[in-house]
Amino acid sequence: METDIDPHALIGRKAVDHEGARIGTVDEVYLDDATGIPEWAAIRTGLFSRDAFVPLEPSRLVSGVLRVPFARALIKDAPDFGVGRHLSPQQELQLYRHYGLDANPPEPHEDVEFGSIAGREDA
Repeated sequence: METDIDPHALIGRKAVDHEGARIGTVDEVYLDDATGIPEWAAIRTGLFSRDAFVPLEPSRLVSGVLRVPFARALIKDAPDFGVGRHLSPQQELQLYRHYGLDANPPEPHEDVEFGSIAGREDA
């Protein structure tokens, strides 16, 4: 997913599956606790239906439409954790497994020095 995109800009966008079939509309966006990067989107799959969680990586925002590279049936069968609540690490792991994605956490950035204070030579 484009990491410079405003997660609020995704809300209300149409979402389609790997064949271009409409899944629904982005209802909420969930950020990674450690990085603050948008990680999951909750897609409202119908007027009286539930939200389905989809991974924002490897999804793409193309011409204002969220393209999710998975089959509609797989998306609709994703674990239902409800929306408006924090996803636990266990719930995220279930979602990663459901989509057959690698659930390893990202490597820390090499250019970040933790424990030192910016601008101090003695830190």
